[in-house]
Order: sequence, then structure tokens, then C-alpha cells
Amino acid sequence: MWITGTLMLLQALSASGELQQETEPRRLPPPGKLDFGYVPAGVYETLAHYEPGPIGILFHMVHAFLYAVQPNAFPQDLIVKLAKDKFGAIQTEYQKAIYYEIGFLVCAAVGLLFAVLVPMVGLFFCMCRCCDNCGGEMHQRQRKNADCRRGLLGTLLFSTSLVITIGVLCAYAANQNLSSQVKNIRRLVNSNMRDLHTFANDTPMQIDYLISQYATAKNKVIYDLDNIGPLLGGRIHDQLDKEVHPALDQVLNMAGAMRETKEALENVSVSLEVLQEGTGKLNFNLSLVRTSINRTLNDPGCHDEESDATTAQLCRNIRQSLSQLQISANFTRLPNVNPQLEKVNDVSKTDLSTIVQRVSQSTLLSFCCHLNYVQNLVDGIGNNISSFSKAFPVQSSLSNFTIFVSHAHAKIEDYYPEIDKMDFYRWIGCIALCCMVVLVLAFNYLGLLCGTLGYDKHASPTTRGCISNTGGTMLMAGVGFSFIFSWVLMGVVTSLFLAGGNMEKLVCEPFHSKELFKVVDTPYLIHPEWKNFIPGYMYNDSDLELTAESLYSTCKQNKGIYSALRLDKVFNISSFLNTTVFTKDVVGQLDSVKIDLRGIILLEAEGKQNLLDFSEAGLSEINYADYLEEVNKGVTVVDLLSFARELEAQTDLMPRGPLHTALKGHISTLRQIHRQQIIPMEQAMSALNQSMRFLERTASDLPNKVLAVLDAIEAAQYLISHNATHLISQETGKYTATIVGYFHQYIEWVKTSLAMEVAPCKPFSNMVDTAEIMACSFLVDSMNTFWMGLGCSTLFLLPSIILAVKLAKYYRRMDTEDVYDE
Repeated sequence: MWITGTLMLLQALSASGELQQETEPRRLPPPGKLDFGYVPAGVYETLAHYEPGPIGILFHMVHAFLYAVQPNAFPQDLIVKLAKDKFGAIQTEYQKAIYYEIGFLVCAAVGLLFAVLVPMVGLFFCMCRCCDNCGGEMHQRQRKNADCRRGLLGTLLFSTSLVITIGVLCAYAANQNLSSQVKNIRRLVNSNMRDLHTFANDTPMQIDYLISQYATAKNKVIYDLDNIGPLLGGRIHDQLDKEVHPALDQVLNMAGAMRETKEALENVSVSLEVLQEGTGKLNFNLSLVRTSINRTLNDPGCHDEESDATTAQLCRNIRQSLSQLQISANFTRLPNVNPQLEKVNDVSKTDLSTIVQRVSQSTLLSFCCHLNYVQNLVDGIGNNISSFSKAFPVQSSLSNFTIFVSHAHAKIEDYYPEIDKMDFYRWIGCIALCCMVVLVLAFNYLGLLCGTLGYDKHASPTTRGCISNTGGTMLMAGVGFSFIFSWVLMGVVTSLFLAGGNMEKLVCEPFHSKELFKVVDTPYLIHPEWKNFIPGYMYNDSDLELTAESLYSTCKQNKGIYSALRLDKVFNISSFLNTTVFTKDVVGQLDSVKIDLRGIILLEAEGKQNLLDFSEAGLSEINYADYLEEVNKGVTVVDLLSFARELEAQTDLMPRGPLHTALKGHISTLRQIHRQQIIPMEQAMSALNQSMRFLERTASDLPNKVLAVLDAIEAAQYLISHNATHLISQETGKYTATIVGYFHQYIEWVKTSLAMEVAPCKPFSNMVDTAEIMACSFLVDSMNTFWMGLGCSTLFLLPSIILAVKLAKYYRRMDTEDVYDE
């Protein structure tokens, strides 16, 4: 029943709930990569692991003993043959079965022989003693080593009793361990049932989360469709820019060069005008200064060498230096650049930068595709998922499964009183068996105690004390009870040994080594027409690779039950979410995107003619050498400030008078001329120098540069006009692949989540592990430890009987004794 309910649940596992729309806008992840978050996971509380604690040492000892008894490998082939032939193969395979069980059979034969012979020997021993034989005669022969023999026998009996005591304690510990572990059964079962409820309650939430995350892929698709211009157009634009942008940059650079050339020509024109005008004024003013200084030097004081030879000499020096007061550079001979400036002005009427900017803007491509239709298709996919999920009654299946689990749990709860009662009876029975041995031990220890304390070495055998005699009697009572109980104990030990030992070797050990799964998974074992039983029963397809071992191992790893039970046989999520089913129309619409680059002209004829006119502006006709020659000259032959300082120094050596005052006035005039005329002319000369050098550099290879720009423009134009189709097709394919990739990511995430995270089936493997813990760790290990301890005690009853019989002779009061003549 639970398999049917589970199957109904699992068939609907991957298609439940309506498609949920996100109430808040989800933050979009980076392009191409989607973040679906984490599937909400339940927490299973069952810890299907058992640590026996200190008693585990005894368990290991039992396992080692069983390995010594049965070292043969697990008889997989033999068990398979027996199962297939309905145990009819026993007649032909009995030799293999006997060979495998030879260790158990030998031990069982020894146990049976013990159980049969010991009571018979006890009977004959009793009859023999009644006839005063077998030590029954109440006469003890005195020997010199009697004390040594008595001490040795007492020590051996005490040691044997200790061994028997240890065996009884081991049996008692195993008995108590089983009773205490029975109380843990309820905890384990309740934990497993709660995990099954968690499994049933969390599965719908996990499935709903898978379906709701379609909105993540949908939102990303719509986002990319809404931004198809920047995304697809931007990609194409970037690819084209690798060739087009450098060409346009060259045009822009040439446009900048045009502006700078125009500014340089304007600077040359203005500077030249300033210099030509300034040269005339400066020449006139310098002539006036020279004339005025000459008139001043005609002063009589300059010619009176007898009265003032120094002043006369200074006047001669000044007069000789006046020839330096004249212009050096003559700009009036230089031609103007008005013809070139006019041509450049005509070229500049066409703004090349505006043309290039308009072309760049036109490359932001326009697209023609039915985006609304594509969005409707994307919405339709979600509706298909939602409607398809309604075909499976997941909620009702889960409800039925939960009811089944609750009903099964309730029935198990009803068995707990019976289990406790049966365990109590079992515990009483085991305690009774232990008490049989304890009774013998009690007589042995009391006999040793009384015999040792009451023994008087000076007393003769016929005069021994009451305490010593009581000790001997107790030892013989222990012997009697040993004969009475030992065969019962050995019969129980042999039965438990055969049952528990074979359970350990044929069930528990093969389960841990997974050899038991190989038997269960043997083809055609359960049903002669089913290769694999589980898929044959569930899907009527026994060829499907689904075995008990794979199911257990997958659930042990806490993977999803979808992959564990191969539910793709019932509901193939891959075919359901295949992109060819849902995205072929989307791909068709995206393939219909039309991008027309034929109307894009990088540089029209107007711009090309503009470049050619600029190269023919006549910049190369300017005589740059003449300009630079004049610019490199000074404004005047001598630095006017230096001349004024020198004149002032010579004037200061003259005596004060009209001559001194007149020269001071001329010095002031020179400085005023430098400030008002020389400095502006020097600034104009500097500007003229910079502009002429720029024009010289520009004109050096201007035609070739213009032709190079035009060639680059033509090459880029050819790329756009002829080779852009392949580029557009390639980028459109990438864009389409990105859109389809979102569906692929969602599908792969759903498949991975179904296989790994949704409805993890750890509770089912925990149930198997719990059954193994209860059967093997609780029951079989405790039972095997019980029979090992009890069997060890029972075996050591034999030497205990012999030693007690011999030792009792030294404690009991004899009827006769040896008499020696003096």
C-alpha cells in the first residue's frame, strides 16, 4: 500500500502548483547568468547510526568468533539458486550448503553431543557414587602432598568459577542491552515517521518553488527583448566600430586640423598686420630718438675736452652707439596669407564634425521584430507549465500518503505493549538461564569459602569440622545442579548460536558489504519475466536500470526521489521542458529581426569634397622660410632696455646740468618705446612663430593624409555595405542563443534540483537502516553476545564438575581413615 501511495506522490513530483508571478521585481543578474536561488529544504532528524558503547567490544569478539567458525565468503550463487528453484535445489546443492555451514554444523554437533552426554554422564556418575564408587566412598587416603593438591584444586576451581562468572556477566549485559535498546525502538520509529511527514509536507513547497522560478527566466527574457536595441544593436555597433570608428576618428581629427589651421592662418594674418604696422611706427620713433639724442650731444659740454675730458669721451661713445637704434626684422616685405585663409574659410563652412556625429548616431540600428508576440509566447510557456501541472493530483496524493503514514504509525503504536510484554518474558527467560549458572557459582563460591575457612590441617578426615564438611557438601550440590542445568543451557546456546550466527553471516554482514543487494537485484529472481523487480513492478519495464542497491545508495546520499526511482519513466521532465517544444516560435520570431545597414553612409560626397578642398587650400605655397627668418630676428638691432641701461650708466658719470637732464629724458623715452611697442611686437612675433610652424607641419604631408582618411572611409564603407550581413547574422545568432540559453538554464536547474534537492529520499534509506539497526545491532548482536557468554559458562561447567568433585573429598567428613601401626 505504501508503495502505491508513494508512487502516486512521485508521479506528480515535477509538475505541481500554478505558475506564481513575483509580486516584487527581482533584481536582474548579470547578462547570461540566472540566479534561481536555493530550493527550500526540510530537515530530517533521524540519525540512522548506532554506537553500541563499551559492549561493542563484546560484539567485536562475537564477530571474530563467527568469522573463525565461518570464514567462507557469502554464498550469493547458492542463495540465488535456492531462491529461483523455490528451494528445490537443496537436493543438488546440499554439498555446497554443507561446506558453507560446516563450521556451524560442527559447533552445533558439539553442542548437541554435550547436551546429550552430560545428563547421561551425570546419571551414571550418580549411580556410581551410590555404589560407593567414583569417589562416593567416604574414605580418603592420606598422602604427603595432600595440602598441595588441595590448594591446587581450590585455585583451579576458583579460576574456573571466575571464567564462568565473566561469561554470566557478559550474558547478563547482553540481555540488559537488548532490553534497553527495545525502548529506543519507539524513538527511532517516531523519528522516521516524522521524517516521512516532513517529506510529504515539504515536497509541494519545493515543487511550487521550481515552477515559480520560471518567472526569473521569463523576466530576463523580457528584459533582453525590451533592450534589444542596446544589446543586439550595441554588439553590432561595437563590431563595426572596430573598423568604422578609427576611420571616423581620422575624419574628426582632420576636422580638428581644419579648425586649428583656420585659427593659425587667422593668427598669422593678425600678427603680420600688427607687426607690419608696428614696424613702421617703431622705425619712425627710433629715428626721432636718434635725432633728438644727436641734437642733445651737440651741447657745448660734449666738446669741451679741456675742461671735462670724461664727458666729451662719453658723448663720443653715445654718438657711436646711436647707429644701433634701428629695427632688425622687416615684416613689410612678407606677403600676407589672405588667399589661403579665404580658401580655408570656404572649407570650414561645411561642418565635418556634424556630419560624422550624424553618421555615428545613425549606426544605432533600428530593429523590426514582433516583440509583443514574443512576450506572449513567453507567457504562454508559463501557462503551459501551470496547466500541465494541474493534470497530476499532487495534493491529494500527498494527503493520501500522509494518512497512510499516520495510519501505519498508529498500528505500530498498538504493537508497542505487545513488544514490551514479549521483551519482558524474554528478559525473564534469559535471567532464569543466567540464574541456573549463578546457582552453581553460588555453591562453588560458598563451598570454597566454607571449605577454606573451616579446614583444619591438624584434624583427621574423620574428625573434620562442620563448616569444612558443609563446604564439601555445597561443592557436591553445585556438581549436582551442573549436571541438571548444563544440558538445558547448552541446548539453548546451540539453538541461539545457529539462529544468531546465521543471521549475522547471511543477513547483517552481507547488508553492510552490499552483497545482500546483489542477491535481491539478481535478474529474474523474484519474477521469471522481470529482469529488475522494482521497475517491473512499478513501471512494467523490467529492463530499466533501477535496482535496490542503486535506490538505497541514491537515497542514502539524500538525493531527490525523482532520480532515485527513475521517475522520468513516468514523467520525463526533459521532454516536457525541451526548448524545441517551447522556444521554436521564439527563435523564429528572433530570426525575423531585420537590420538594414544600406542607408548608412559614413561620409557623404559633401564631406569628401570638403577634405579635398582642404588639401588644396594652398598651405604649401606659403614661404615659411622667409617668415621664420624674420621671426628669428629681433625687433631691434640692440635690446632697447639694455641700451637704455647702458646710456643711463654713462649719463650718471656726467656732471649734473642741461646735458644730464636731456639724456635722462631720452632714456625714459626709450623705455616707453620698449614698453608700448617692443613688447606687443615680440608677443605678435611669438604667435606668428607658433602659427607658422604649425602650418608648416600641417602642410608637409597634407594631401597624403587626406587621401589616407578617404581610403579608410572607403574601406569602412565597403565593410558596412558588403560584409555586414555575415556580422549581423552572427551577432543575431548569439543574441538568440542567449535568449534560448535562459530557457536552457531554467531546464537544467529544474532537472538538477529534481535530481538532487527536491523531495530528498533520505527517510526511505533511513527506514532500511533503522530496520538493520533494530534487527542486527539491537537483536542479533545482543543475542549472539548472550549465547557466547552463556555458552562459555556452560562449557566451563565441565572442569568445574571435575574440580569440585575432587576438592570436596578434602573438605567433607570421612567415615573411615587410614590407620598406621607404630
